[in-house]
Amino acid sequence: MGTRRECAVMDAARLAAGQSLPPSLWAATAISGPPLQPLQGAQRADVLVIGGGYTGLSTALHLAEAGVDVCLLEAHQLGWGASGRNGGQVNPTLKYDPDELERLFGPTQAEPLIAAISGSADLVFDLIARHGIDCAPVRQGWLQVSYSAKGVPGLHARARKWQARGVPADCLNASELHQRMGTRAFAGGWRDGRAGGIQPLSYLRGLAWAARAAGARLHDRSPVTGLQSRNGHWQATLADGSSISAEQVVIATNGYTGALWPGLERTILAANSFIVATEPLTGEAAASILPGGETASTAQRLLLYLRRDAEGRLLMGGRGHFDDPQGAGDFAHLERSLELLFPQLGKPRYSHRWAGRIAITRDFLPHLHEPAPGVTLALGCNGRGIALCTSLGRHLAARLTDTGADFPYPLSPLRPIPLHRLQRFYIGAGVAWYSLLDRLGG
Repeated sequence: MGTRRECAVMDAARLAAGQSLPPSLWAATAISGPPLQPLQGAQRADVLVIGGGYTGLSTALHLAEAGVDVCLLEAHQLGWGASGRNGGQVNPTLKYDPDELERLFGPTQAEPLIAAISGSADLVFDLIARHGIDCAPVRQGWLQVSYSAKGVPGLHARARKWQARGVPADCLNASELHQRMGTRAFAGGWRDGRAGGIQPLSYLRGLAWAARAAGARLHDRSPVTGLQSRNGHWQATLADGSSISAEQVVIATNGYTGALWPGLERTILAANSFIVATEPLTGEAAASILPGGETASTAQRLLLYLRRDAEGRLLMGGRGHFDDPQGAGDFAHLERSLELLFPQLGKPRYSHRWAGRIAITRDFLPHLHEPAPGVTLALGCNGRGIALCTSLGRHLAARLTDTGADFPYPLSPLRPIPLHRLQRFYIGAGVAWYSLLDRLGG
């Protein structure tokens, strides 16, 4: 068995051999990103950001706008991870509602967190407007729905909690959902008017254009193989011997976190989310499905999420097995679900199937760690990456430029999940258990 350094170099070589974005609807239809080159030679920066997803690019953009010399390194191409493979829903929520966050953190600490989360979709759509990002933004709200009448009161209570805070939210019954969704499968739910949908890879590339225009240095195909503290700075090294030194480092690798920082990858479970997209739908039957442009997801533990895209395709996502998909058969469960929900479509043709890994934390909260002076670790979006990670990046940039700045996200110690090597078992057992509870209505 090789040393940690030898393994890191071999991993970097494998990364360098597979730079292309995985096939997906978003990779096929996204705007072009800025032309980038790998890092070369020995360089310096005030802040080094490792990871070219939403968190990393939002951090780099906001730092550059504040006049900070920031360099971002991405191992593959920008958006290679979940930022280029998600469902494109911009949802300003966590698993927990405001009252639950107050119980977890106390009112004083919870209120800034609630405000940051609640405003995260505003931030996304403001950035899109300010930088003219061509990502097909639609902001018509998000529907969270329940198959079971037993689950509806809880969703209506959720809507009322947000209504009390001035959020545009509506309680919906089965008939109203039928009109909004085009299916009779759901007993009720609620609508969050803050939410919307975008072309997620185009949004990411728009952030990259904006960050570079603001002065950020962006490099793709630059996997970091080592990170060491030297003379009050952190030095990141690459497999080809290139390096960069910085006073501050942000590691924002989320569901694709590796062994760069000891123990970090063992703090999350990297679960697969699978997505299918139909060919563009036309006709009366198609027009009945999500005619108002909302996105939607089920409230059951093993959620399904769905939306229409700018070309009229219907997308459905949900759980997948732990391994990456090998063929169309791995997506059959999603296609069956889509066809059961919308029998008026018959058996549609599917143009794209893909998957990506999301970072799930034990407490379903984003994790922010500062394990050493000058190092910040940010990960664990739990499937809410677009809005949450954009907000994280903005607030991280403010914290790095002003240590006295208010920071709404809780910091926590680095705590690896016990027996993390069994994560395949955890995820498989969790899927089976939650599937049983959903069938029982528990």
